[in-house]
Amino acid sequence: MNEGRMHDIGGQPSADGPVSYTGYPEATAEEIARAAQAAAEASQSYRTLPEERRAAFLEHIAAELEGQTERLAETIPEETALPAARARGELARTAGQLRLFATVIRRGDYLGVRIDHADAARTPTRPDLRQYRVPLGPVAVFGASNFPLAFSVAGGDTAAALAAGCPVVFKAHPGHPLTSIVTGAAVRRAVQACEMPSGVFSLLHGASHGVGGTLVEHPMIRAVAFTGSFAGGTALMRLAQTRPEPIPVYAEMGSANPIFLLPGALARDTEALARDYFASLTLGVGQFCTNPGLVFAVRGEALERFCNELSKAAGEQGAQPMLHAGILAAYEAGTERMASAAGVWTVGAGSGEAGRAAAHVYRVSAESFMANPKLAEEVFGPTGLVIELDGPEQMASMAEALSGQLTATVHGEPGEVGVQRPLVNVLEQHVGRVLFNGFPTGVEVCDAMVHGGPWPATSAPQTTSVGTRAIERFLRPVCYQDSPAELLPLALREDNPLGLRRLVDGQWERH
Repeated sequence: MNEGRMHDIGGQPSADGPVSYTGYPEATAEEIARAAQAAAEASQSYRTLPEERRAAFLEHIAAELEGQTERLAETIPEETALPAARARGELARTAGQLRLFATVIRRGDYLGVRIDHADAARTPTRPDLRQYRVPLGPVAVFGASNFPLAFSVAGGDTAAALAAGCPVVFKAHPGHPLTSIVTGAAVRRAVQACEMPSGVFSLLHGASHGVGGTLVEHPMIRAVAFTGSFAGGTALMRLAQTRPEPIPVYAEMGSANPIFLLPGALARDTEALARDYFASLTLGVGQFCTNPGLVFAVRGEALERFCNELSKAAGEQGAQPMLHAGILAAYEAGTERMASAAGVWTVGAGSGEAGRAAAHVYRVSAESFMANPKLAEEVFGPTGLVIELDGPEQMASMAEALSGQLTATVHGEPGEVGVQRPLVNVLEQHVGRVLFNGFPTGVEVCDAMVHGGPWPATSAPQTTSVGTRAIERFLRPVCYQDSPAELLPLALREDNPLGLRRLVDGQWERH
């Protein structure tokens, strides 16, 4: 076996299991146990490292990745059919995420410090109470198929977990194993250069569901992060909840991401709006979890022009390769299901080509859409469905009928958006991000971003997998009551040696 085609278990190469169809070894139960044990052994020392050392570690990973730019720009297109330009852009995002979490660590607000001093004059007396957040422990992170860097080995979930002080056992996606090895080697070099405990990171391969299931069920794993299909996410949730000690699963499972076109916006520059929508729909061959698969618009002359432009755009769009054959097969099944549904007709479709995906746009009445809940489900790929309404007053009720989504978008002119408060109020309850006059396929990595949403878009609607609040998934609050001063963590000490912003006796205070 090629020496590079191995697992990295706490810095030790291993390949005891059989080779799968990918050409890479399947992690055995014993190898998974070793990785989890190594993470558990690293956990205590890693979680207590000074914040500056953890921050420097993340920055070193970013630098190591950037040193592999040219190699990754070759391996990613070979394994995924994504273009080299996409690989370079995603690498920049991945390095940026790591550096952003380094700033979060240094800033210290992720610790969420709250202090209520003792009050002997109160009846009953109040004890001295001090709260902050501590790491959960080893985290199992699953790589996503559609983001071989940003949601993979050193992606956002790994960055957030390491920033929180949690070791990571990473399950590589079988769609890009070599990319995972190159990235994992960069992480391992950073572990060594920064003198981190060796078990803080492990990389496992496995094309079978059994590898992931065994990892989730291991008692040393304290949380799971997953980006992928609804079936995959719910399977991991069931395993995690039936353990003797259940653990949280933070699963991001996709979305149809509805767009609501108010009449003024639809009529103002109809053809340009259609082209912009189609560009968002087909970006990356539609292989984004924020792909806008549903469009709600009022029937009339403007909608006809909108659909005519979509038909033209679809006809001009050549067939494109998807990430792998399994995704293409699922996409083709989804378009067949859409085309054969009662009341659905085709607006436009690209020319078909064996082994490649053609764009499709369909249309349906509001009544037929409501009669078939399957039409609201995500089709992962460049397929959109236009739902025609009798009037804008229907939009709020249509939004109410949708399940949880990652995003929803409203396009409208200044005078008409303001009267759609009922629609926006509904969307706020159903999605993680509400956009106006834009498209959802760009996800900014920053403090304010929310990439999450109610079930079934995610398993934990109170969290986000993108942005700095992603770190909170891997932390839990602990309270010290009447603790001797010398036993208090630095973050909770009276003199605030870390200079943190803290809520003290109900008032924000910075040392």
